[in-house]
Amino acid sequence: MTVRARKQMHLAARFPGVDNTTVWSDPRSRSQIEFASFEHLARTAERGLFDFFFLAEGLRLREHKGRIHDLDVVGRPESLTVLNALAAVTERLGLAATVNATFNEPYELARRLATLDHLSGGRAAWNVVTSPDAFTGENFRRGGCLDRAERYSRAAEFVATARELWDSWLPAEAGADGLPRPFAHRGRHFDIAGEFTVPRPPQGHPVVIQAGDSPEGREFAACAADVVFTRHGTLEAGREFYADVKGRLATYGRAPEDLKIMPGVTFVLGDTAAEAQERAVEIRRQQISPQNAIRTLEQIWGVDLSSYDPDGPFPDIDPDPQSTLVQGRVRVADPHPSPGSRLRSNREDLYAVAEQWRTLSREKGLSLRQTVIEASGRQSFIGTPDAVAAELDEFVRTEAADGFVLVPHLTPGGLDEFVDRVVPLLQERGAFRTEYTGTTLRSHLGLTQSVWKG
Repeated sequence: MTVRARKQMHLAARFPGVDNTTVWSDPRSRSQIEFASFEHLARTAERGLFDFFFLAEGLRLREHKGRIHDLDVVGRPESLTVLNALAAVTERLGLAATVNATFNEPYELARRLATLDHLSGGRAAWNVVTSPDAFTGENFRRGGCLDRAERYSRAAEFVATARELWDSWLPAEAGADGLPRPFAHRGRHFDIAGEFTVPRPPQGHPVVIQAGDSPEGREFAACAADVVFTRHGTLEAGREFYADVKGRLATYGRAPEDLKIMPGVTFVLGDTAAEAQERAVEIRRQQISPQNAIRTLEQIWGVDLSSYDPDGPFPDIDPDPQSTLVQGRVRVADPHPSPGSRLRSNREDLYAVAEQWRTLSREKGLSLRQTVIEASGRQSFIGTPDAVAAELDEFVRTEAADGFVLVPHLTPGGLDEFVDRVVPLLQERGAFRTEYTGTTLRSHLGLTQSVWKG
């Protein structure tokens, strides 16, 4: 009788950035742009034997009522530049950059990712995202935006083209290391030819991460991604997503273990369950201040709500899908949608959200701020270290996830407590590694080395 090996989870850490997850009023919060902050969180993640360190990206500063969003005014550094610096102060930790496939080009990005993979000894990853709005596009020569289907079509071809470029150098096992071959890609979105300037990366192909829950996003993940970064509020929702996406892999000749599903989650620890819950409530109150509650609702509704009392009743008004009150958010309706489709979909989605939030407020007797606090919360694991370790383990054992991307609420020290108090318990359970057994990110994730296609 074959004994099935204990399934171990994968862990990653996302650097808290310009969002309401981070409690910026906490005196322990530090800069989100100084290198010391990135270094602290990365070193903590490596001390905890995490698979990778994850950086989000923003290509335009958000606007709220014509003013730059408060959290953006300190700046948003470019991800790959930060990760190249972190490669020098870490040894095993994977380094994942979010880079937009709508407003970049394959040749340039493939070079930058291959360079990071070489400098880090095979630890580079690319989180592929697309952009839906012309507001962001104004920062780029092409401008405008693409349909949802077009965005994913371009992203899929982008990834395929980058892989062609990485494969255009013969690997050492081919007996001609250091020899580039001319490449030529003729496709719908890209028509390029020449010679790639960087030898084949140590991993063959840097790890590709994808974030998205739409049908198009799920299909793209099954086709092209190594890791899916998602979010699900319940164990049941996680299992549904897991089964759906893993079930799509066979169509592309892939096995279930070829794709890792890692939802983004937060955590709050306490010596007792009651203490953890009390801390969680206080953190949510700090994240969603009265001012932030109004702003958060305006970001979704697209309506000026400054006259409403945050501690008063929830507004009984509908959102405006055509509003540009808040720009630089996914919610914003594009001024140049394809005929009817984008605007109609946006309107239907927003009305559904509005009704859900109104129902929540009415059924639980919540104020405007209380509704925002409850409705906008990310999946959180709240409890004693042992209880959190057990719950994380259950998600992995019952196939609701392969692991997690942890999003701390403090920059940069928010991961320390998890590494010190939860990781040892996961290791005692046999649910997490006790040492790195490989040197590349692919080896951490249990992914096969990318095979050269000559």
